[in-house]
Amino acid sequence: MPQARSVLAAAVALPLLTVGYVVAQVRRAAHRADLPSFANQDISGTFGSPASPRLRIVAVGDSSLTAPGIEDLDDVWIRRLARRYAEGHHVELISLGVGGSRARDVVEGQLEAAVGLRPDIATVTVGSNDAIRAVPLRRYTADLERIVGRLEEVSGAVLVMGMGDLGSIPRLPAGLRPYLTHRSRLFDAACVRVAVAHPRVVKVHARGRMVDAFWEDRALFAADLFHASAAGHAVFTEVAAPAFEAAYRMAMRRRAAGAAGR
Repeated sequence: MPQARSVLAAAVALPLLTVGYVVAQVRRAAHRADLPSFANQDISGTFGSPASPRLRIVAVGDSSLTAPGIEDLDDVWIRRLARRYAEGHHVELISLGVGGSRARDVVEGQLEAAVGLRPDIATVTVGSNDAIRAVPLRRYTADLERIVGRLEEVSGAVLVMGMGDLGSIPRLPAGLRPYLTHRSRLFDAACVRVAVAHPRVVKVHARGRMVDAFWEDRALFAADLFHASAAGHAVFTEVAAPAFEAAYRMAMRRRAAGAAGR
């Protein structure tokens, strides 16, 4: 019996030790004195003629929406996408994103504001900080489900970005990369499961081209070696564009159906 208890204790301690190690390594990487830190920015904006039909895009999430290290905000992926629709719409892009956010932070600090704005397209890009900071997958999935479900109630469509491969981030210790690659795959799969459970949710295919690009080209990272550079945001744009177009068409169909029913 004592031997069985010691084996059980070791089995319980190992995950805790692993979580503690991961958190410590991430904290150390975040405070590297040899690399710059960049401020978060508000990427909100309006595009196109005010006389055109409105297209309201509301984005919730993390630093993928706050453009650390990006000099020209028009290089940010979601602004690039928004501007593509400015010829036929007065596009309102409202970003509620906060750098460092996990899904629970979005639930507690961004979600209700986004709901109140009643978007045509709601964009959700969160999960990287959950994966990096060892948030349990089940908790992340539950929080994402709450975000997506609530936004679907009031939006024309919801776009979920999903997750590439966090193991490619140069700033993070090499010893964490296999772990983060594995976590990225699990978290992106959770995004897929949540998306397919909702009829007006579109998931970006984040695992193919985007994964390869960020492993192969270090120039896709900003000078802090953590966030995406302008070139990295161009890849985000390319990868997200088909899903965004699908969300746009879905939102326009819902708008037309609503108008016909009045």
